[in-house]
Formats: sequence, C-alpha cells, structure tokens
Amino acid sequence: MVMKTALITGASSGIGQAFAEELATRQTNLILIARSQDKLYRLAKHLREKTSIDVKVMVQDLTEPQAGQKVYDWVQNKGLSVDLLINNAGFGDYGLFYERDLSRQLAMIQLNVTVLVELTHLFLSQMQQRGEGSIINVSSIAGFQPLAYMSLYAATKAFVLSFTEALWAENKDKGIKCLALCPGPTESEFFEAARFPQSFQDKNNGNLTSAMAVVKDALNALDNHKSNVVTGGIGNKIIVNITRFLPREFLLRAVEKQFRA
Repeated sequence: MVMKTALITGASSGIGQAFAEELATRQTNLILIARSQDKLYRLAKHLREKTSIDVKVMVQDLTEPQAGQKVYDWVQNKGLSVDLLINNAGFGDYGLFYERDLSRQLAMIQLNVTVLVELTHLFLSQMQQRGEGSIINVSSIAGFQPLAYMSLYAATKAFVLSFTEALWAENKDKGIKCLALCPGPTESEFFEAARFPQSFQDKNNGNLTSAMAVVKDALNALDNHKSNVVTGGIGNKIIVNITRFLPREFLLRAVEKQFRA
C-alpha cells in the first residue's frame, strides 16, 4: 500500500506538532514547514525514531512574500505529492488596533490569509488532477464573530472559515475533502505570541483544550466529510451559535468587556 503524505505548516509546536505526531502514528509521511529550525529538526528526528515514516523538513518563514510558491516549488523539486494539506500556521496580536505595529498586522494577513490561499490554490489544483485529496485550514471560534482587541485576527479567521466552507461546497462531489478547523482556547504558544496580558493568560489557563484532542476531532470530522468542526466542548459550540439569537451590538459590547485588559 502506498503511504499518504501530509504537509503541515506551523508544524514546530502546538496544533501543528500534534497533527504531526498523530499522523505519524497513522503511518502518514510528513512534510513539516516552520521557521523554527531547531524545533523542526528535533520533531523530525523524534518521529523518525518512533515510526517508519518518511519525514521531510523545510525551514521557511511564511510571512515572506511568495512563501507559498517557495514551499510548492520545493515540494515539486523533491518529487513529492501532497495528499493532505494542513494550513495551520498563524498568529494573533492583542490590543487596540491603531496602537499595534502596522508591519506586524500586515505579516498576520500574509500568514493567516495570503500564504494559506497560495498553498491551497497550488495544491488543490494537483488534487483536482488526481481526483482526490484533503485540505484542513485552521480557523478559530474567533472566526464566527468580531473580537475587540483581536480585531484583525478574528477577521482573518472569518476569512478562513468562509473560504474553506465555500471550497467544501465546490469540491464535495469531486473526491476532495475541505475542512475548516475552529478550535477554542488550546494548549499552545498562542497567548504568549499574541502578547496577551499575563492576567488574561492566568485566567484562561484552566480552560485550555489539549492540542491532541483538537487534532483527533479534526481528523474525525475530515473522515466524515464535514465542512467545519468546532472543538473544545459544548461551551465553544454555544459561543459560535449564540450570534444567531442575540443582537450583534449586544454581543460586541459583551465581548469587548471580556477581552478588555
């Protein structure tokens, strides 16, 4: 039997690392992409020793222009075929939008949106030719409504959710699965990278879902041809659906109070 190959961006920690570890146990060959060279090579070495899979590593800063094309070209030059694309790389940034560094905001759009679109377009074209393949784009429960103090992050995740669900509809009868993964607060480096106040991090530390639980829910949803999956328990499912029943301004005010430092 020919082993499948998965490409994972942001593979050096958090949900990306959990995807790598879980897929390795399922005998899926891996292409791991991130900018953290030491972490990537340690993970690859660990997975090679633990399993019989092939693990390829590409160190790449995906906030660079044309990063998606660079990844695609590298994969082609290696003679590899991607059966499962996992666009996991992304980051947030906490604070009043006008006070945040503009270059960091633009880098967020590049990573959360632009390179995701690039990679999806390039590898989906190949999947269409083969008549099979799968794509998981990591959104967030933040994609279901605007978030004060996380305004751009929530907007990028809303894009990912809408974009991926549309791809699901376009491809559902063509042998290709597309899933928007929408986790809530998860055990990862997200809060530190987003520069949340320590008081906010301390308050939420007890409510974090394990990255591996998120990954298993995602892979189960993909197997069942779902267009999206909200992970982290019933509370998160209520959060993403409450916008259907309450006025938007009411929710915006409530969320602003919740996220205010």
